[in-house]
Amino acid sequence: MKNPVKEVKLELEKIIIEAWRKAVAAGELPETEPGEIEIEMPKDKNHGDFATNFALKMSKQWKKKPREAAGILTNRMALSGGAADKVEIAGPGFINFYLSKRWLHDTVKYILKTDKDYGKVDLFSGKKVNVEFISANPTGPMHIGNARGGAIGDCLSSVLRWAGYEVTEEFYVNDAGNQIEKFGVSLNARFLQKVYGEDAVEFPEDAYHGDDIKQHVEDYIQAFGSEELKAMDEETRKKTLSDYALKRNIEKLQEDTGRYGIHYDVWFYESDLHKADAVNQVVRELTEKGYTYEKEGAVWFKSTEFGAEKDDVLIRANGFPTYFAADIAYHKNKADRGFDQMINIWGADHHGHVSRMKGVFTALGLDPDRLTIILMQLVRLYKNGEIYRVSKRSGKSVTLSDLLDDIDIDAARFFFNLRQANSHFDFDLDLAVSKSNENPVFYVQYAHARICSILRHLRDEGVSVETADGTLVNLKEQEELDLMEKLAYFPEEISQAALTLDPSKMTKYVMELASAFHTFYNACRVMCEDKALFESRIQLVQATRIVIRNCLNLLGITAPERM
Repeated sequence: MKNPVKEVKLELEKIIIEAWRKAVAAGELPETEPGEIEIEMPKDKNHGDFATNFALKMSKQWKKKPREAAGILTNRMALSGGAADKVEIAGPGFINFYLSKRWLHDTVKYILKTDKDYGKVDLFSGKKVNVEFISANPTGPMHIGNARGGAIGDCLSSVLRWAGYEVTEEFYVNDAGNQIEKFGVSLNARFLQKVYGEDAVEFPEDAYHGDDIKQHVEDYIQAFGSEELKAMDEETRKKTLSDYALKRNIEKLQEDTGRYGIHYDVWFYESDLHKADAVNQVVRELTEKGYTYEKEGAVWFKSTEFGAEKDDVLIRANGFPTYFAADIAYHKNKADRGFDQMINIWGADHHGHVSRMKGVFTALGLDPDRLTIILMQLVRLYKNGEIYRVSKRSGKSVTLSDLLDDIDIDAARFFFNLRQANSHFDFDLDLAVSKSNENPVFYVQYAHARICSILRHLRDEGVSVETADGTLVNLKEQEELDLMEKLAYFPEEISQAALTLDPSKMTKYVMELASAFHTFYNACRVMCEDKALFESRIQLVQATRIVIRNCLNLLGITAPERM
């Protein structure tokens, strides 16, 4: 699995180190630890293909002026036959490298050879990661925050898979605890109101007031009647209604996430932890390690010993475990399943939960660095320039299902990955459905469709585009070079997205790639009279099609051949 940019950087790093060693041997520089060598691509092409601040960084340690140190290094650099054709000193002591175009030509050939596998890297080969996201409360429908979390979580999982991880995508179903008790109370109250009238039965103020509760009761009565429920004691009736409605809600969660292009490897049920006594077991383990105490009949975890502002209840005075205790057992279960990394995507309102969960890992003797929590900020929907909060269909807040009825799934997944998870995001529904270059997903998909149209037209003209074999050294125009360079960066972008856990890097990259292609297409005729150049450009557009398709596939977005 080849990463052209990484390979070039490693070669340049080797050139720098060898030059430094020669300078040390000649007594021109002291023998000190060189440290990390940073090599980056300058924003201004006049400053070379790659540049390093190595001489600037080391000049004080070497007791040399930066430009003097840079001059000593460049004089000792062996460039013959390597990646760099030329090197020069710039500004206060930067070293700029100008590369042979061979690495770009080799990249195009490699893309055509590896096709669907181009972009994959072995950064985390042999490692296992669990990515848990959405985990919406199963007592109601998924909301817009869940829609954003789903797109980010699924695309991040794909990035990590392309970076070499063995990925498990997981949904944690909170089908136990207080919210399920409240769910049962709500259903029971609506049932009694349905049978005896709303005036006869007061609905609890802190219960769930959504219309979906009424609908569940009506559907149950239509399917099974009401007589059997009326004859039950209250606890049995609550459980019967809760089991019925919970099953339907979870099926709806699975249906909506599947429609959204998310296919979880594991649906993990909180109730299974309680059945296995895992919650009580982990509380006993924390107690044995000295991290709990009793107060007012409850069992508390010493969260403050791990930087939290206050301690937290694990077992209430009534003997029932808290959500926090179940969450500890769940994360202990994930750790026991052997994941090298566990990534949770949570709403920003869970900020205070991060430090105490990390503290639990330490208390249990687990490496807290195995757990990473991505906090996701809120999203606002806009339509016709105004905030869009209410679904026209239901008259209630917009759900994931509503959103997918209004816009294309590709647009939803692309738009929700336009920004980092920790940034607030304004989602323009009008832009998402527009067929214009201002719509980023349309712009990218159109680039792919345009390439397919070019290749289709050439085939219709009798040109065998698959066997095109022009000499790639013919590709000399700046637009051609810029496009090849952008293609070369795809594996590196995946590496950086995986390292930073930021899938928005991929939407940004593919938009830039589409822009580079459109610029090339407007400046360079593919079907030109020079046969060798013609075939070279066919290879370039083929390679571009492959990379756009691979990136869109990674994001779970279709790559249309016609638009």
